[in-house]
Amino acid sequence: MTLKIHIDDSAAPYEQVRAQISEQARAGVLPVGYRLPTVRGLAESLGLAANTVAKAYRALESDGVIETRGRNGTFVAAAGSAAERELASAAQAYVERARRLGLPEGDALAAVRDALRAAYGE
Repeated sequence: MTLKIHIDDSAAPYEQVRAQISEQARAGVLPVGYRLPTVRGLAESLGLAANTVAKAYRALESDGVIETRGRNGTFVAAAGSAAERELASAAQAYVERARRLGLPEGDALAAVRDALRAAYGE
C-alpha cells in the first residue's frame, strides 16, 4: 500500500488518506482481505497524528470500504453482491487455513483448481 500526503493540498490529510485507500481498494490494488496497517503504524509512517488516521479509518468503515475485526486488525472489506462477499470471505478463510497448515501458495492454489475442476466438470 502506497499513500502520499500532500500538505499543500486543499484536502485535509484524513481525507487524502481516506480517498487513496478507497481508490486503491476499488481498483483492486488492495485486494479484499488485505490487512491494513494499524492506526498508529500508518500515522507514524505518514508523519500524521494517530487521530487523523483514525478519522480516515472511521470514514472508510462507514463507507463499507474496510472492516475492523477487533484485535485482529483492519481489513479491506468485500464489495459487491452478497454472493461475492460470501465468496471473498470463504476464500479468505481458506487462505488463512492453508497458511496455518504451512502449505506453500502453489499447493493451496492447486487444491482450489482441483476442486473447481471437480465441481464444474472440467
